[in-house]
Amino acid sequence: MSDGGSGRPLRRGWTTGACATAAARAAFEALATGAPPPDPVEIALPSGKRVAFALATFERGEDFARAGVVKDAGDDPDVTHGALICAQVRRGAAGAGVRFFAGQGVGTVTRPGLPLPPGEPAINPVPRRMMAEMILEASAKTGVAPDADIEISIPGGEALAKHTLNGRLGIVGGLSILGTTGIVTPFSCAAWIDSIHRGVDVARASGLTHIAGATGSTSEAAIKRLYELSETALIEMGDFVGGFLKYLRTHPVARVTIGGGFAKMTKLAQGRLDLHSGRSSVDFARLAQTAREVGAGEEIAELIVNANSALEALEIAQSAGVDLAAPIARAAWKTAARALETAETALDIIIFDREGALLARTPFRETK
Repeated sequence: MSDGGSGRPLRRGWTTGACATAAARAAFEALATGAPPPDPVEIALPSGKRVAFALATFERGEDFARAGVVKDAGDDPDVTHGALICAQVRRGAAGAGVRFFAGQGVGTVTRPGLPLPPGEPAINPVPRRMMAEMILEASAKTGVAPDADIEISIPGGEALAKHTLNGRLGIVGGLSILGTTGIVTPFSCAAWIDSIHRGVDVARASGLTHIAGATGSTSEAAIKRLYELSETALIEMGDFVGGFLKYLRTHPVARVTIGGGFAKMTKLAQGRLDLHSGRSSVDFARLAQTAREVGAGEEIAELIVNANSALEALEIAQSAGVDLAAPIARAAWKTAARALETAETALDIIIFDREGALLARTPFRETK
């Protein structure tokens, strides 16, 4: 993968889970031996690959050791890039194993539906397993029992969390410790799609029967007003309508709304399930044909073919008294229904203008 500009390969980075694991291992070894911590400290990723991290901070107290690693997200625009991930380790009760606690800047789960129950620190299962395995490995090395209380903290994490979906998912007080591989792949869609899935899980666990995916903040706000939905029912789908709908195929709810602007809904109408401008585009010849089918003359159709944007095409149609949004909404419904394909769910499509005013809307219908 390259950055598309210089052609330089994009640099991978490390997850918060990998950084927390390195900090925890260093702190445990220092506490167990009374010696300085290993620096750099080596850990195993879930793949089995071993990597080393330099320590940014270390502190020793009477009954604890605390180490910190600065997260390097590589070339990914990660909100936690440059954050200090700290692990404070104390000896645990004999036979208790490894226990996890949320320190400053690490969130706490408050809603059902996530991989962790309410009340637990937002330290996901894979990072927990990574830390437990490295404590066990360090225990074998030092001869000290692998019983440890680990408190993970991220200075400034509560402020950083405002730029994430944690609040909507019911994770309060800070960031989550995440990662399934330990590696951050630059500009990966996986993290966003995973957050969509977790949003659906939380909504279902909260007993909601109607959820909505929107392509942007304007359409989301308009859907919220229209249906008086709660924040938990609003899924930040963005361009990943396919990731949203395919997950709902196996995790259904009674009613689903898809809403967005005319351009992105046109892509959906034309069969696209990834609406990003860099991965899909509007077929203007096809859009012109749609306009013909609802009464546009050849002159208007030709103008639409040569339009610079979907918005311009819409304005051309509107100036001629042609309702182009309605057939686009109907065609978008068909694409979404094929992706959803479950009799348990009724679907509607809504198209808004840039100010959030309603352009077109389909009725709720079962998708199978």
